Amino acid sequence: MLLDTASLYFRAYFGVPESVRAPDGTPVNAVRGLLEFITRLVQDHRPDDLVACMDADWRPHWRVELIPSYKAHRVAEEAPEGAVTPDTEEVPDTLSPQVPVIEEVLDALGIARVGVAPYEADDVIGTFAARAAGPVDVITGDRDLYQLVDDARGIRILYPLKGVGSLQVTDEAWLREKYGVDGPGYVDLALLRGDPSDGLPGVPGIGEKTAAKLLDAFGDLAGIMAAVDDPRSKLTPSQRKRLDESRAYVAVAPKVVRVADDVPLPDVDVALPRAPRDPAALEELAARWGLGGSLHRLLTVLQD
Repeated sequence: MLLDTASLYFRAYFGVPESVRAPDGTPVNAVRGLLEFITRLVQDHRPDDLVACMDADWRPHWRVELIPSYKAHRVAEEAPEGAVTPDTEEVPDTLSPQVPVIEEVLDALGIARVGVAPYEADDVIGTFAARAAGPVDVITGDRDLYQLVDDARGIRILYPLKGVGSLQVTDEAWLREKYGVDGPGYVDLALLRGDPSDGLPGVPGIGEKTAAKLLDAFGDLAGIMAAVDDPRSKLTPSQRKRLDESRAYVAVAPKVVRVADDVPLPDVDVALPRAPRDPAALEELAARWGLGGSLHRLLTVLQD
């Protein structure tokens, strides 16, 4: 089981009231919410291995070089003092301080936590999935990862609809019913359609339904672009014009949209822990941050 950790703690932050606070008054709604999410996931799915995948670089320079608008709208106007990169993600003021706490708690529990620069969590997930010998469940609220779906290898996306108690199981049948594509085809669909949330412009005039129709007619992105050069193809004049004018974008977008599967992962024990790695540190964190029942419920489930 691979967790898109930031996706989950953002959901926890907005789903758990900010009135959930540590003894000193610091909000810990994201921390406790994430612990509750992990408890429910372990309880319901009983994974053998669990990895909390992290964004070591939420906006990699190599992606920005190809498409400068990539996630540009999420860059904070003013980087905090001491920031190590010029691009600091805009995060709610009361969420940012909770992220280091989340990391410390995961480490004390012994839940594998992996982030590798200059890659996003999606790339870490993609690499773990590519290397996995058995079935893989990816827990994410990010549709970009639909591209990893592979029935033959048992890779599916579990997309939270409400908390993590209600998960949309995304497999090839669901993808074809919803979008008319398989996992790899979702990359082509996404880059043609564009994605304002990631700063991907897409091809003007080519929305999701048109992209799906083009992929159905011509097979893949390469087939669509070959049709642009074929006067006998059934592209409409406006489609041909827009695709032709978007050649520069289409040439680089696949590398930006496609999840990397060759991240140099560290050697880490990914087995689901049955007991805390550092009980003393965990006890101190629980007392300082008032993790109470949330942590106790997770420990109980891990020991079952």
